[in-house]
Amino acid sequence: MSSIRPLFVVAGIGNGTGTGAASARLFGKLGYRVALISRGPEHLNKVANEINQNGGEAAPFPVSDYTPNSIRSAFSSVRSRFPASTSPLRVAVFNAGYGIWKPFLEITDEEIRESLDTHVVASFAFSREVLLEFTKNDPEIASEGGKGGSRKKGTLIFTGATAAIRGNTTTSAFAAGKFGIRALSQSLAKEFGKQNIHVAHSIIDGTIITDRNRGRRNDPAWETNGDVRLDPDSIAKSYLHLVEQDSAAWTWEIDLRPAHEKW
Repeated sequence: MSSIRPLFVVAGIGNGTGTGAASARLFGKLGYRVALISRGPEHLNKVANEINQNGGEAAPFPVSDYTPNSIRSAFSSVRSRFPASTSPLRVAVFNAGYGIWKPFLEITDEEIRESLDTHVVASFAFSREVLLEFTKNDPEIASEGGKGGSRKKGTLIFTGATAAIRGNTTTSAFAAGKFGIRALSQSLAKEFGKQNIHVAHSIIDGTIITDRNRGRRNDPAWETNGDVRLDPDSIAKSYLHLVEQDSAAWTWEIDLRPAHEKW
């Protein structure tokens, strides 16, 4: 396809049943070209094939890790597949994460390093590649078919967690990484908002219904009750809402939780 269409990039899709994959499917349905960056080529290819079979245009860009070099290499491949002249980058979601929940004295050097590398170092590298693209963009035009509006050059969204604003007894390593993402997102929102680039942070306050969490809980009542768990498709819709906001009223931070979540 050679027509101009906006590009959606996401880093981190896990096993294809969570927030990253749901967001990719939604934006693919809306006409965005989709670039998927993640570990685990099997799940990556599955999500890309699903989007393509449903009439979208997606391509997988597998990485072995989220080091800056791997992220830079992935973006180079993205640009070879989706040139800026026909696929201007308009939406990017950093959804990669490393879950570590342990008492402090049980956390290893490798685990704290992995948390900081995945959450902080990787988000810096991802943001740099995205913002280098956004700053070259003109404001979005209607003929692209995107949802950002005529006063926006692009939207960068970070998936956060409750641990981004509150530590707990077993979250010291996880919270350190998520606090870092939140601080980065706020700094970027203030720096790049003046260039009509929208940066937002999403606090996910609750458990998302994914294949992994279904297996952990083994609780049919929990699965069927939409008031007690987050749905990745609903999170994706909230991300779309952020993209659709115009520059007269932008959100930096949202928190998302099911109706019956204790908070």
